Parts: sequence; C-alpha cells; structure tokens
Amino acid sequence: MSRHDMPGPAPKAGGWAVLVLLCLAQFMLIVDITVVQVALPSIGADLALGREALTWVVTAYTLCFGGLMVLGGRLADVLGARRTLLAGLGLFTAASLVCGLAGSGAALVAGRALQGVGAALLSPAALAVIVSTFHGERRARALGVWAAIGGTGAALGVLVGGLLTAGPGWAWVFFVNVPIGLAVLAAVPALVPGAAGRREPVDVPGALVVTLATALLIYGVVAAGDAGWGAAGTVLPLAGAVLLYALFVVVERSVRSPLMRAGTLARRPVISGTFVMLVATGLMLGLFFLSTLYLQHVLGFSPLETGLIFLPAAVAITAGAQLGGRLIGRIGGRPVAVAAFVLTAAGAALMAQVSPGAGVHTTLLPGFVLASLGIGPAFVTATTTTMANIPPGENGVASGVISTFHELGGSIGVAVVSTVAAAGLAPGAPGAGGFVAGFTLCAVVAGAAGVVALGLVPGGRPAAAFVGHGHGHGQGQGHGQGHGQGHGHGG
Repeated sequence: MSRHDMPGPAPKAGGWAVLVLLCLAQFMLIVDITVVQVALPSIGADLALGREALTWVVTAYTLCFGGLMVLGGRLADVLGARRTLLAGLGLFTAASLVCGLAGSGAALVAGRALQGVGAALLSPAALAVIVSTFHGERRARALGVWAAIGGTGAALGVLVGGLLTAGPGWAWVFFVNVPIGLAVLAAVPALVPGAAGRREPVDVPGALVVTLATALLIYGVVAAGDAGWGAAGTVLPLAGAVLLYALFVVVERSVRSPLMRAGTLARRPVISGTFVMLVATGLMLGLFFLSTLYLQHVLGFSPLETGLIFLPAAVAITAGAQLGGRLIGRIGGRPVAVAAFVLTAAGAALMAQVSPGAGVHTTLLPGFVLASLGIGPAFVTATTTTMANIPPGENGVASGVISTFHELGGSIGVAVVSTVAAAGLAPGAPGAGGFVAGFTLCAVVAGAAGVVALGLVPGGRPAAAFVGHGHGHGQGQGHGQGHGQGHGHGG
C-alpha cells in the first residue's frame, strides 16, 4: 500500500494495519519497563552491580521516557508525527543493541537512558497518528486497543523477562527488540501517511524546564522508595520539581508559541484523564511489584514461574480494556471509570488476604485477575476522555502529557508500595505482613479514586464531545480529518 493511497484519514483496512504496527512499537516500549525486573539478579551477578546500580538500570529508562515525553509530543505536532516516530524508533532500536552488548554497568545504564529518549519520541507520535487516523466510534475502539497495550505489555514483560533470562540469558531481554524495531521501521513509511509539519518555533526554554521538573519528580519518588520520604535525597528533588513546574507556568505565559497552553491543561477532560492514568498505572505497577517479590521471596517461585502467574493478569487487562472501549462509546467514560476502580479495589482487597500458608491460587491469583480486569478500562477512559477534547494541532502534546502521567504513576506506585511494604521486603523478614499492608493500601487508593472519578470524569459519550468540541473550533470533526493532514505524519 503506497502513501498515495492514503492522503488523509486512512481507509478501514489501512487504518487497522497502521494500528497493529503502532501497537507493536508501543508494546516494545512498555515491555521494557518491566522486562528487566526479573532479570536484575542475573544482570547484577554478570556485571558485578550493587542494589543502587541495579535500581538505575530500571529508572534510567523511566526517567528519560517520562521526562522527555511532552517535548516528544510537541515535536510530533511541529515536525510531523511520522518523522518523529521514525526518529524515536531508530534510536530505541539502536539503544537496545547497546544494552544487549553492554559489558559494564555504566554502558548498560547509558543504553537504558537512550532507550528512554527514543521511547519519549516514539510513544506520543504514535498516539497522535492513531487519534488523527480514526474517528468517532472507531477511534474509541482503536484507543481501547492502544490502552490495553499499556497493561498487557507490562504484565507480559515479566513473563518475557523470565523466559529469556532462564533461556538464552539476560542480554536477550534487549536483543529481542532489534529485529522487531527494524521490521516496524521498514513498514512505517508504507503504512503511515506522511504530511508536512507546521513551521512553528519549538518552545525550547519551556521544554527544558518541564523535562527537568518531571525528571526531578520521578527521581525524588524513586529515591523515596530507597531512602524514605523524609530523606534529603527525596525532599530536595521534589521541592525542586515544584519550583520548576511553577517556573514552567511563568515561561508558558511569556513565549509566543508555548509548548502547552494553560487552557488545554485546565480542561476538565484533561485533568480527569491525567488523574485516572496516574492512579491506574500506579496501582498496576504497585501490584506487579508486590506480587513479583511476594512470589519470589516468600513463596520461592523461580523467575519463569513468576512470569507465568502474570499471564492471566495480562489476558484480564486486555479483556477489560476491550470491554471498556466498547462501553465508553455507549454509556460514557464516567460509569466506566468508577466501575474500573471498584473492580480494582475488590481485587486488591482479595490480594491482601495472602499468607505463606495459603495457596497462590486461592487469594493472590483471583485477586490479581480481578484487579487487572479493572485496570484495563481505566486506561481506556484516561486516554479516550482526554484525546476527545483536545483542539486541533495539540494532539502530540496531549499524548505526551497522558504518557508522562503513565510513567509518573508507575514510578510513584512502586516507590509508595515499596516504602509501605519495606518490613516485608527485608531479607529473612517473617511472614507476609509488609505485603498485606501494601495490597491493603492499593485497595484503599482504588476505592478513593472511584469516588473522585464519580465527580471528576465528564459525563456523556466521547463521540458527542468530538463533534461539539470540533464545532467550537470551526472544524467539525476536522479535529480528526483536517488534523490527519495538518498535524501530519512527517514525511
């Protein structure tokens, strides 16, 4: 299929081919958040790395991925989404090769940071392409598939990490990205339509400030997991982040072509979308973190056995996201978000009943599947309600904001549950007390989020918002159509 066959919005068949391709690319990025966790003991033994260095192998990726996402989204709007997509994919693939070949901790951490930069360019550009390719009910379904990747990829990352570490070795956790990345790179020019970006200046001061602020925020949250919330290494970066976010607001009001318009961020759908994304990802990765350690430390499961337990959770997240995508088009985002958090709370409450004497199939696994079934629709609600209400020309930045909260939520979730469960994580700690406390906290947070969502998530169906919002800009549904060319997929 040539690019000339697809001048604006893609035809149905091409549209779904584009979706499959972009989801494959996103799947690689999400898998790489969790794939390393099971491999860490092997990496530490091979490269002689201590606990602190191993923490950086995980966080260097999420720090660059989350910190640079808004800039990546802005570049997608200005340079064109296809050009930004190809640059991010090329960098991510090359960085994966560097990680696999790394002979030292420094080389591995540098490779992980480069992977994060590539992911920050690729992810918002891919989401912007999806938003401009699909419209109405088809867009809700496409975003449902996209949202499912966020949870399924993270769950399958644990399984893939266990399989590869137990088989050919930890380096293959990274090498496996290279052929996939090259295949997607080859297919993008044929399937993703190209158009010129808009000749607008990029707000470099704003981009630097918001990137540094987000990086400090993620760094402070990660440090809290190790040193506690009161330590100087936690408080100073968090305080710096708050000051820089305040400075970012000042910068955005003073530049001619701001990175993010305050009006866009202040929209209720954007506030609700970022809230739902932050909490859902925090709960998901918090539950993943606790479950992985509980299975390995308390029950003595191998990495591969641990990964297999995550398989039903991956299926549940996918099923939940698909169901959520269909329901949002019929009954709106608010009831779906509330139900999603109620299910997650019930699942986490069941997981809190764990004890070393009880079998994994009676408490942990049923609770895990129930919670995962709730997290899937929460992701879809976050993405759909936000992207439905964004003015033309800001899809990339909005994608970047949503994706930033995905990374931020994950970092906060893991840091908070690891602090709460610290007693149970110490070597030789008796029983499952710390884990019970962590699972209980997740249940309480999910329940509270359900109450907040009842008041915060806009009512009504997103399809109505597309039309109403589009007319407000004199574009009709041109938000999708004109934007499919104007916002463009860089050629």
